[in-house]
Amino acid sequence: MKKKIRILVIDDEASITDGLRLMLNDEGYFVETAATFAAGIAATERAAYDLVVTDVQLPGELQGGMRMLRHVKSLRPETEVILITGYGSIQQAVEATRTGAFYFVEKPFEPEQLLLIIEKALERRLLLAESEDLRKRLSQRDGAPNIVCASKAMQKILQIIESVARSDANVLIIGESGTGKELIANSLHYNSLRADREFVKVNCSALPRELIESELFGYVKGAFTGAVQARQGLFAQAQGGSLLLDELAEMPISLQPKLLRVLEERRYRRVGDAETREVDFRLIASTNRPPTEAIKEGLLRDDLFYRVSTITLFVPPLRERPEDLPLIIDHFFRLFTQKYDRPLSGLSRSAQQRMLAYRWPGNVRELQNAMERAVLLARGQSIEIEDLPFGTRDAAALSEFFVPPNLTLAEIERLVISQTLQRTNGNKLEAARILGIYRPRLYSKIKKYDLGTPKERPRKGSRSNPSEESEETGNQSAHRSEAGKAD
Repeated sequence: MKKKIRILVIDDEASITDGLRLMLNDEGYFVETAATFAAGIAATERAAYDLVVTDVQLPGELQGGMRMLRHVKSLRPETEVILITGYGSIQQAVEATRTGAFYFVEKPFEPEQLLLIIEKALERRLLLAESEDLRKRLSQRDGAPNIVCASKAMQKILQIIESVARSDANVLIIGESGTGKELIANSLHYNSLRADREFVKVNCSALPRELIESELFGYVKGAFTGAVQARQGLFAQAQGGSLLLDELAEMPISLQPKLLRVLEERRYRRVGDAETREVDFRLIASTNRPPTEAIKEGLLRDDLFYRVSTITLFVPPLRERPEDLPLIIDHFFRLFTQKYDRPLSGLSRSAQQRMLAYRWPGNVRELQNAMERAVLLARGQSIEIEDLPFGTRDAAALSEFFVPPNLTLAEIERLVISQTLQRTNGNKLEAARILGIYRPRLYSKIKKYDLGTPKERPRKGSRSNPSEESEETGNQSAHRSEAGKAD
């Protein structure tokens, strides 16, 4: 698989290009090199690369690395770019990130450090490619949704959709409100063999409890007061197609056995009718309430749960899949700037940081509304932080990093690691996950920047407890072993 990955390294220092080529060749990657800006441009126009690693200062062009970054992103936006420089600054790092660089590395660097960054970049490149491929395959029919994602959890959901969409298996979608359960239901229907038939949707919590049975089953004339003429129900409307029962746990418990019988026998009777009718539809159900809790509280029958959950899809909340945030933000930005004909250049750095730091309790639906509002209210060339609707939000929902100006890259790294450890209450495993690095790497950074807690720092002239030292050594060995497995 690695042999198919093409990497271009651009630097005028032969020691760097040769060293990186040898290291990456040993890892199984196909590597080409260039020594000048012009040679790099020619190489990118001649072939497609998965990753470009380029120096900022290139012979023959002022700020050649930044121009190379813009050229590569305009030519092939999916190509990842890593910038390396011996004269790093915060302004350069910010500009590079805003332009689309995956990472900004300052010389001198450890080869292992750069290799880890390269592997992370290629991992994201692979995830985005798989996501795009799945979205294309899941969007062959008109009406299919555009599910924007890069996280492994959502990738797995897309793969399951692709596997089960053309079957008639009942599907239960579980997730918080606003996570996109209806988008997934749409994808299941519009990629099924029933896509050319009706897709009927009903929100069980929105219908009055006394009317939901007549809405689902239909009724005959005179079945109850007000039934002045016969009416077919939603089961009949969904004949040959699909039926979505949203918020299934809100359905009256007294009606659930009747729904179960319809699913088992594929027959039903309208309210007030003696005639039994056959029905054929594919059931998709969703709920924002954990089914086990609903069953314990007597809101959902366990036999109905087992019947509707042949396939169960759990949609994680947006706060648990931060990899998806930049893609979804960009998706809605493009959608609403086109819809309202607003020629905005993008989001300012502060606005982007605020959106990435916000916890999004309302999930994708809240993000969609926030972006639509920001596009409509923006008065400048870009969306600024004051255009976002977070001023009235609970401050606890915001947990962003604050980076003072005029810091070196090393000082910023120390600050970010420190704030991440504070955010996780010292949980290094969680901090390493958030920062996207392996735990041994985090431990070395903590030691380098003297970020251990007072309890962890030995006092001058004192020796650590031998048993604690032995335990720590064992833990480090285990972490190295785990990192090796991950690699």
